[in-house]
Parts: sequence; C-alpha cells; structure tokens
Amino acid sequence: MTAESYAVAPEALKETVVAALGDKARRVEVRLGEVTAIVHAEHYLEAMQLLRDAPGCRFEQLIDICGVDYSTYRDGQYEGLRFASVAHLLSVSLNQRLRVKVFCPDDDFPVVASVNHIWSSANWFEREAFDLYGIVYDGHEDLRRILTDYGFIGHPFRKDFPLSGHVEMRYDAEMQRVVYQPVSIEPREVTPRILREDNYGGGLH
Repeated sequence: MTAESYAVAPEALKETVVAALGDKARRVEVRLGEVTAIVHAEHYLEAMQLLRDAPGCRFEQLIDICGVDYSTYRDGQYEGLRFASVAHLLSVSLNQRLRVKVFCPDDDFPVVASVNHIWSSANWFEREAFDLYGIVYDGHEDLRRILTDYGFIGHPFRKDFPLSGHVEMRYDAEMQRVVYQPVSIEPREVTPRILREDNYGGGLH
C-alpha cells in the first residue's frame, strides 16, 4: 500500500495549500481536523485552477458549492462582508479534502467567478447558490434559477427573506390556471415559552 493510500494530516495539507496558493489566499486554517482556505475574490479563479493542478493538491473533484449569508454575523468575518461562496474539493488520488471560501466584495451585488469550466459539477451547484442566495457567478454560461419558479421574487435563503415569502400561488377555477397574488397570510410572531424556575420540575416531586 502506497503512502498516498492514507489520508493526509490536516497540518501537512495546510502547508501544501499555503505553498500552492501563496498570496492568493487570505488565510488557511485548520479547525476540527478540517482545512479551509479563504481566498481573495480577485484571485479565486486562478487559485481554484492551482488547487486542481498543483502536484501536492490534485483536487480532481468538486463535491459541492453552497452560498452563505452571514447577515448580522458578518462583523466577525473577514472585512465584515455578508455573502460567501463555499466549495468542497476532493482529491481521490491523494485522499484529501479541502474547503475553499471566497467572500463576495459587494454586499448589494454579490459576484464571484464561476469555476464551471474547471469542474463541470459546479454547474448546478452555482445555479442553486444563485437561486437561493442571489450570488452571481461571472462566466457561468447558463446561470438561471434551478429550484424556484421563473417568476419567483427574491432569494429565499437570505436571512432577510420573509418566512411567508412575497407571493403565493393558487389554482383559479374561473381562469382555469395557476395565478400568483400577494401573500394573504399574516406574519407569525413566535414567542418562546418561558419556564419559571420556581415551577421547573415541579411535577417530578
């Protein structure tokens, strides 16, 4: 059995990724035994190409891409940016995994480069992040909604998207078709149940 049959230690992989990306990475960190590289948006495409091709990386497969809306938590993130695109890469040949995170420079119009031409599996993942978070993947040849309807308003995984949505649809018997209309239900306010300390566990005596 060759050395490549064993999983690479996280700290060793971190050093490899740091060497491969150089100043294209904001930082590379290890948490809970997993390696995450946070890269500059302007170097994202080049960084991803390196991660696929560099001898010590060889991440042949892109497993997933998802969006993240840090919303009010963004102050704890790099430069306080709101939206990020997160990719998970797998090297079958070297038995190692890597998470790559890139923050969109503009909160009002979040844009990052598409990696669809590097890994074809990115196609639907990028469309999903566009649909649910509104992240635009520049260079994607077919960037359109994939889960919501064509006339859907907004991006439902954003933290400021209302739980009730903006529109509702129903079947109109007179028109004999599905119609869209403004949401008719009242927003629900959830009040947590409060357990008084003096009554807590009273039924156990």
